[in-house]
Amino acid sequence: MNDMKLHKRILHILKDNLLFIITIIIVFLIFTIQIPYEVEMPGGTINLNNRVTIDGNDINVEGSYNMSYVATVNGSIPYILIGLINPDWEVVKTSEYVKDNESIEDYYNRNRIYLEQSKVFAEMSAYKAAGIEFKTTKQHNKIVYLTEESNSDLKIQDEIIKFGDIEEELTSDKIIEYIDSKQPGDEIDIVVERDNKEINCKAKVYEEDGENKIGMVVAIYYDIESDYNVEIKSKGSESGPSGGFMMSLMIYSGLTGKDLTHGKKIVGTGTINSEGKVGEIGGIKYKIMGAVKDKADIFLVPEDNYEEAKNFVDKKNYDIILVSVSKLEDAINYLEGLDE
Repeated sequence: MNDMKLHKRILHILKDNLLFIITIIIVFLIFTIQIPYEVEMPGGTINLNNRVTIDGNDINVEGSYNMSYVATVNGSIPYILIGLINPDWEVVKTSEYVKDNESIEDYYNRNRIYLEQSKVFAEMSAYKAAGIEFKTTKQHNKIVYLTEESNSDLKIQDEIIKFGDIEEELTSDKIIEYIDSKQPGDEIDIVVERDNKEINCKAKVYEEDGENKIGMVVAIYYDIESDYNVEIKSKGSESGPSGGFMMSLMIYSGLTGKDLTHGKKIVGTGTINSEGKVGEIGGIKYKIMGAVKDKADIFLVPEDNYEEAKNFVDKKNYDIILVSVSKLEDAINYLEGLDE
């Protein structure tokens, strides 16, 4: 009898509050259902002073070296609506980030690998600029993308440790040469490291535009030996290669003992390769807005982004010094010249 009363009581409560309950469910769905868009907005800066250490010691400078970033959020309906009316936000299709035959998780994993690669290239370019000897030892070949045409059991993040009969000095040139030696339809045995285990995989060769391929893209980086122990810390949420240039500048400052900040907040963006070349990035206007918001004195921008950045700074009438760089030495020379 008590159970019957309780059941009727619950039904009565639900009936009296049905509209409220439906409203709560709708609001919950609006804020949680994801649609295939992302919203870009002004980001901020990441102070590298406490992120980079050499032989376990912080690099002490009067000012600061900072990476800039774009803030992005997944496309829930409220963010999409705000993004459509806010001139400082932009709604972007997820497909502009994610490649064909790639999931969102694959995209994030790809960019995490590129972050690790950028750390290695930042260290290499800083050593070269400082005139410090080092050597590369093991080469790492990590798979970052598999095309739709790929016919294999490889996975993103696999590290190739044997390709066909090539195991020692497994370079990209040797991999390409080995694929070229095969015929379309041939299978190649590939041993990869996956989750700390060796896995035997196969990939079928196919022809595209007159070239033999197996449909994989590999990110290459190295283990480095030197007289210094450089460590670059990053958070799990961080990814991508666009901080490489500022990392290299920070490492260079620590290796040489030169404080190039002159007490100023130096912010910048750009990829870096092993030779110190600074590469183009996306979202430059959002990075500039974030730098201005965080009161940056100088913004170092890749040469290929400079015209867009200059037009945007002029349009917004921002009080920030914009400096174009094509290589690490450009930034070093400019900042050293602040003494004069």
